Amino acid sequence: MSDTLLVLIGVLVLAAIIVMVLYNSLIGKKNQVENAFGGMDAMLKKRYDLIPNLVSTVQQYATHERELLEKVTSLRSQAIQGNLSNDDKVELDNQISGALGQIMVAVESYPDLKANENFLQLQASLNEIEEQISASRRAYNAAVTDYNNGVEMFPTNIMAGMMNLKRKKVFEITETERQNLNVGELFQR
Repeated sequence: MSDTLLVLIGVLVLAAIIVMVLYNSLIGKKNQVENAFGGMDAMLKKRYDLIPNLVSTVQQYATHERELLEKVTSLRSQAIQGNLSNDDKVELDNQISGALGQIMVAVESYPDLKANENFLQLQASLNEIEEQISASRRAYNAAVTDYNNGVEMFPTNIMAGMMNLKRKKVFEITETERQNLNVGELFQR
């Protein structure tokens, strides 16, 4: 064999190895995102299962918060339909988080409800689930950031383009959650 043929074969083998490494790297990142989303989805399911009990308990006391309770119930129904894209689930979850926060604020007006043992148990369960969701969101956002870096950075962006991989959204807090909290107002309740 001639030297040029050996060099050509060597270059082709090296190129094939590089393509294989880039491809496997992107597939690994994509699978990490799906795994992280699956873990978060499991936590969201736990939250969705808890919402009817919470709404039912609060409903007994909070007759004039009916619109808010109906909104949470409606959002939960949309969330459990199962035909949503991951981006739609992210948006819906943000809306549910905001509505649940509003329920907890509304509960402050009902001293009997705040002392109700069932409500206290539900509130503790919801707080635990919210902490788990928060941890799942952080893991998901880390996986998405790693994936997005792979999709957008050279040289993996070339392979990502050939694989038709697109940038994914990270979970972000809602605009109302970004506002400063007035602690003095909380103590006046």
